[in-house]
Amino acid sequence: MQANDTAAAPNGDRSLAILAVPSRHRPAIETLFALDARLAGIVRATREPMVGQMRLTWWHEALTKLDGAPAPAEPLLRDVQQHLLPAGVSGARLAGMIDGWEELIVADALGAETLDRHAGARGAGLFAAAGMVLGADSPLLVPAGRGWALADLAGHLSAPTAAGLAADAARRELSHAFSAPWPAKLRPIGVLSLIARLDATPGSALAKALKVGRFRITGR
Repeated sequence: MQANDTAAAPNGDRSLAILAVPSRHRPAIETLFALDARLAGIVRATREPMVGQMRLTWWHEALTKLDGAPAPAEPLLRDVQQHLLPAGVSGARLAGMIDGWEELIVADALGAETLDRHAGARGAGLFAAAGMVLGADSPLLVPAGRGWALADLAGHLSAPTAAGLAADAARRELSHAFSAPWPAKLRPIGVLSLIARLDATPGSALAKALKVGRFRITGR
């Protein structure tokens, strides 16, 4: 498949979510999304699957090594060491996100199983790491992360069938993600999933903005 059809780039929604994060946690969350964007960029630029896999393997090994050795002269790895490791997010945990990106490179076509693996490794992995940074946990994080990743992917796929599969799966996950109130500490990251859900439903921009504001206050 064409990797450049699948990789997302940072967007305004992420910037808004980061601004909602308490200032003491903001550098770590920024680093987390910077890593996600870097991995997305590798997939987006890949034309030969073997080359893309080699680049992802380098990052997997480099992140894992951070758990036992100082970061090399790579700014993003140094940010990971400075901001994420002290928050309890290990390099090995971050390296696990790479498996989700690799799925997009090696798959001949994006079927349900490939989408499921991508959503789990990238989306659920990223949201779990964000929860560790923010100092809270919730069973809502897994479907929220999975749904966010699937919705993000669906918006960047040019193949209608694959995009439809991803969008349908995203709707199912996001429905579960908002089946209960969100803890206050996790609402900054939950906003991303809420926006993804609202973007897939009819309604005016004002109505959606009001729902986002209500969520930030009530968690619903």
